[in-house]
Amino acid sequence: MNLEIRDSRVSQLIASDVELEQIVTGFDFTEGPIWQPQERTLIFSDIMGNSLYCWSATDGLKKLRRNSYMANGNAFDHQGHVITCEHATSRVTRSDFARCDPNTNEGLEVLVTHYQGKQLNSPNDVVVKRDGTIYFTDPAAGRSTVYGIPREPELPFAGVYRLDPMTKALTLLVDDFALPNGLCFSLDERQLFVNDTVLKHIRVFDVQTDGTLANGHLWAETTGNSVGVPDGMKVDQAGNIYCCGPGGVHLFDSVGNALGVIHLPEPAANFVFGDEDLCSLYITASTSLYRIRVKMPGYATFQG
Repeated sequence: MNLEIRDSRVSQLIASDVELEQIVTGFDFTEGPIWQPQERTLIFSDIMGNSLYCWSATDGLKKLRRNSYMANGNAFDHQGHVITCEHATSRVTRSDFARCDPNTNEGLEVLVTHYQGKQLNSPNDVVVKRDGTIYFTDPAAGRSTVYGIPREPELPFAGVYRLDPMTKALTLLVDDFALPNGLCFSLDERQLFVNDTVLKHIRVFDVQTDGTLANGHLWAETTGNSVGVPDGMKVDQAGNIYCCGPGGVHLFDSVGNALGVIHLPEPAANFVFGDEDLCSLYITASTSLYRIRVKMPGYATFQG
C-alpha cells in the first residue's frame, strides 16, 4: 500500500489501493516539476545533474538545458515563460524555451541576483501570483556540497521574497526561517504557506493588499520517522494542501489537519498536478520521476 491513512477523509482525495508508477529514473536529484497543459509536457530539474528536462507521454524524455546552473524550483508565469531558481549562480531567471538556446543559454533573462548589494543565498522554490508577481524562498542549501557549490553566504538570514517581474524590485517579506523551502498560495491567494525544512513545519501568512505578508504562525507539522523533509508544496481545487515530508507526500485539509501520507521508495522533493484532468500527481523523488493518480484535481496557476 502506498497510502498511510491518518484520517478517513483522505479517501476522498486518493484511493487506498492506488498504484505508484515510476515514469523514468537515472537522475542525480530531481526537483521543480511544472506541468504545461497545452503541450501536455512536464518540465523538471536535475539539480546535481545540472540539467533541465522535458517529459511527455508521446515523446518521452529530452534535455531542455544542458547547463541549468543547478536549477531547483520552477514556475510558469502568465506568458508561459519558465521562472527558475538557480543554486550555482544564486539567481532567479526567466526563459522562453522556444527562443532560448539549450547549449549556450542565450536568451536567458536574469531577474534578480542580489538583495541590498549582497548576493542571494541560493533561490530554492518559486510561485507566481495571479497578478504576475513572483514569490520565492532563499535558503543557503545551494551553497553546500550536497545541493550545490560550496561557498559562504553573503546574507545573514534565509529569506522569503516578493519580486516584481516588470520593475525587478525585490522585497524581503520574512527573514526568520531556519530553512525556507516550499511555498504555495491558498485558492483565493489571501494566504501564503511556506514550509521550513529544518523545523519540519508549515507556516501560513496573510497576504496584504500590497503583496507583503503579515500574521505568520504555525499551521501544521510534517510528522513521521521515515526519511524526508518538508519541501515542495501545492494546493488542490478543494483547498487541501500537499507537502513533501517524512516518507513521501503529506496531505492536509484546508485548516491543517493531517489526512495521510503517500509513501514513495525514495525521498520526495517536489510534485505537480498534471494530465488533462489534473488528477495525476507527478513526483520528483531523488533519482526518479513518479506518477500516482488522485481523485481531487490540483489547482493550476498556469492555464496556457
